[in-house]
Amino acid sequence: MPAGRSSKNSKPKPSEPVKRVPKRREAVKLKESMLTGKASPAKAADGDEPVFAYIASLPQPQRGIAERIDALAAKALPNLKRSVKWGMAYYGVGDGWCFCCGGFAVHVKLMFVNGVTLEPVPPVTPVAMGKATRGVELQSIDDIDERQVVKWMKQITAAPGVGRKKK
Repeated sequence: MPAGRSSKNSKPKPSEPVKRVPKRREAVKLKESMLTGKASPAKAADGDEPVFAYIASLPQPQRGIAERIDALAAKALPNLKRSVKWGMAYYGVGDGWCFCCGGFAVHVKLMFVNGVTLEPVPPVTPVAMGKATRGVELQSIDDIDERQVVKWMKQITAAPGVGRKKK
């Protein structure tokens, strides 16, 4: 019988055990996901520390941009709360999440929940983040208009149901 062929009576070889690939560090996953243009695989968690860890895992220049956005939010908004959700850093005050900041392949997205209510309305309509979400895409720290970003942060956190309880 030619090599590579088996007869009907030959027994199949037992399959080899599947080798498990060790889990990669989240930082490696983050960098890989950023190349695809998707949000990071960072695990969801509430609090400052998970957000700081998420930001620290970003490559430059995304890390510098995200650090600056975080610093602006901390300075401008009393009682700021942070969380990692859906692979991005979320920020809020009161009873809701108001905006998010996430690193992608060539930019950082700063998106405002219900951003259509802001003056002026931010120019970017993100995919799969809701019809009313608007924001900006930042490729360098120089792209941040700090005065405008702080105005948007203050406007959105003052909105009932987003930043403050409805009366």
